[in-house]
Parts: sequence; C-alpha cells; structure tokens
Amino acid sequence: MSKACDICGCGVGSYYLGILPEFNKRFAGLRYQYKTLATHLGPSGERTPLTTDETYQSAELWGGWNIGSKFRVLAFIPYNFNQRSGQTGSGNIDGLGDIALMGYYNLYNGRNTVGEKLLVQSFWLGAGIKAPTGKYEPTERLMMQESPNNFQLGTASTDFTLNAMYDVRLQNTGINVNLNYKINTENKFEYRYGNKFTSNVLAYHKFRIAKVLTVAPNVGLLYETAAKDIENNKFEVAVSGGYSLSSVAGLELSLKRLSLGANYQRIQSQNLAERRADAGDRFMIHSSIAF
Repeated sequence: MSKACDICGCGVGSYYLGILPEFNKRFAGLRYQYKTLATHLGPSGERTPLTTDETYQSAELWGGWNIGSKFRVLAFIPYNFNQRSGQTGSGNIDGLGDIALMGYYNLYNGRNTVGEKLLVQSFWLGAGIKAPTGKYEPTERLMMQESPNNFQLGTASTDFTLNAMYDVRLQNTGINVNLNYKINTENKFEYRYGNKFTSNVLAYHKFRIAKVLTVAPNVGLLYETAAKDIENNKFEVAVSGGYSLSSVAGLELSLKRLSLGANYQRIQSQNLAERRADAGDRFMIHSSIAF
C-alpha cells in the first residue's frame, strides 16, 4: 500500500497494502512499486500525437509495530521517481514523497475449530494521516491543463484515511481483505485532489516447507475509484477522477524473521479522467524483517 495523487493507482503512489508480513512485535523493510500512465489521449481514449507516456516508481521504507495485542501502527516513507516523454513535455523529477502513518485497533481476533481444522480470524479498524512532505509544483498544473495533475512528488495537503483489514484462514487457506478511504484537503495552492476509495481481496494458500519456509501464492482483485479534483474550492477538474479494476497475482515467502514478496497487477477495466488517461499494468516487490 502507501499514498495517492490521485488518479487511480498512479501519481504519487497508491494505498495498496496486500498481505502484510507475519510479525509479533515489529517489522521494517523496503517496497518498490512501478506504474505507467498514458495521458493527453483523444476523446475516446485513443492515442494522439500529443499523447505523453509517464512512469512512476517509488522506493519506500515501511514498517509496522504491534503495541500489545490490540493496537498496530504502520508507517510509510516513499522516495519517488517520475518520468515522462512526449511532445507536450519530457523530463523527470525525483525526491521524497508524502509520508503516511496509520493506526489500527483489533476489534476481533479468534481461533476456533471447524471439525478438525483450525479457523483463524482477525479484524482491524483504523485511521491515518498523510503529511505534505513531498514537493508540489503549482506551475505543473498550469502548463498541463489537459492532463491529470499527477506528475508531482506530493500533494501539498494534509490528508486522512479510514482503514479496515480482515483476514480469515481455515488451516492454510485464507482470504485477506483491505479497505481504505482517503479524505483529501485543499492545499495552499487552492487545489484539492478527489477523495479516493481503494479495496482489494486476495485468496491465498500457505505451503510450509521443512518447518522453516512458508510459501504463499495469492490471487485476487484490486478496485480503486477517485472523485474529481476541485480547484478554487468550486471548480471541478474534468481531467481527473475515475476508476480502475485490476486482477492481482503474487507470491509471499517467509523464512524465520525474513519476508519477501511480489505481485503483478493487470488492469482489467478502467475509465480515468474521462478516458483522457490510461493506466498500464503495475508491479510491486517488497522485503521486511521482523524483530
């Protein structure tokens, strides 16, 4: 998961979480995300001589801390690399993105037996905050009027999230659900990105090898939708907002305290910025160590 600016899944990041590594107390690690976006498309989504190809990459420090049995804190510190090429503008920017912090409360944590099989469930609710630590360039919006305002390192706004996580597992087969609603505020340049809802459902199975290695393939769906951006507290930005639906396939590995994972997100359906933008497939890799 982490941050958003805020056309579904692209720009300054996304709040995709997926399956968290197993940890009793704390974990810290690194995530890498890669995304592409084509902008300045024609009215029906076709490429034109003005079409621009954009690439968004982020290297992100992330970590989690369980406080007792009821509280969990997650933190994300991204460093972003944005590139684009096209007749309307080429270049690249890189730098610190918007730092995010999320807190969760464990509403339910149960272990029961169904027949002779173990049923494990956990349900967490929480909220978070995103700080305006990434650079925002207001002239970018003025120069690229017919393009989503995505080519930024940050949003220049303090934003808030509402989050939920649910996991249910029967023996070694389970389903993981993550929901996130991001509430954006207006930045000092009188621009407010549209609120965004992100959800993903993953089915997984854990194979335990030699009692030390756990391999967990997973498949599922990722849905994202964002409202239109607002300028000057009243004008709706036409080239913004929309939705995307992606299928997800991934693999998680756990060896003692070390966890590794990767997933590929293939776009199945989308309508972004009134079809003036088109998101490509995405992938993410991550590593972490529990301590």
